[in-house]
Amino acid sequence: KMKAMQVISLTLLCVMAASAQMLRFGKCPKPLCRPTLIPYVGKWYEIMKLPTQFQKGECGTATYSPKSPGVIGVLNRELLKDGSINFIVGSAKVKHPSEPAKLEVSFTDIPSPPGPYWVLSSDYETHSLVYGCSDFGLFRLEFAWILSREPTMSEETLQSMQSILSAAGVNPEKMVATNQDETYCAPMNQ
Repeated sequence: KMKAMQVISLTLLCVMAASAQMLRFGKCPKPLCRPTLIPYVGKWYEIMKLPTQFQKGECGTATYSPKSPGVIGVLNRELLKDGSINFIVGSAKVKHPSEPAKLEVSFTDIPSPPGPYWVLSSDYETHSLVYGCSDFGLFRLEFAWILSREPTMSEETLQSMQSILSAAGVNPEKMVATNQDETYCAPMNQ
């Protein structure tokens, strides 16, 4: 039984490493989250992210809309290299009412269990820091996004978001910037 678990862990490690996911040794950290999500709805621009297998484009946006108490609609969009717009629709549900900024997000076209979506920091008007982590035996799979209400973000705010990630045990140097150039991203506004 132990050998089978080692094989599964090694296989998972190889698959995740090959697909540029942020797979790290150890259990997920438990950072603090924001106390409310009510003003969180609306459009956010992706400024930086930990690389993922499922996001291949630039000009990323996330639009959140209220659906019902404890449930937020999700529309993620990105511009692919071929000029087409990729999008996915889903919903984020509050996992426990005492922690409204810890959500589980699921997407209609992806047959997988819901993933963690935790709002670690946000002033709701200019910036947001989102983190997600899932444990897989001896390893954890991490996701992080730095979002802004505008396509740009001040260096000071960006550094503040990176400091919060670092304090939570996430290496912000692994994050990649998202191209939000107005001309390049123009097809997203048509």
